[in-house]
Amino acid sequence: MLTSEWKKSSRSGHNGACVEVRLADKAVEVKDSKLSDSPVLRASSADWQAVLSR
Repeated sequence: MLTSEWKKSSRSGHNGACVEVRLADKAVEVKDSKLSDSPVLRASSADWQAVLSR
């Protein structure tokens, strides 16, 4: 499985609100980095593109 490093979103706030994303095996994963045990949302590339286009 090809997985990239977590990257902080450029839209994350400076007040600690931080969303991180990474590519993982033909999908995109998103998590809240404030939480040490944050659940990870996994979406297909097509679904992620639909989210970004809204």
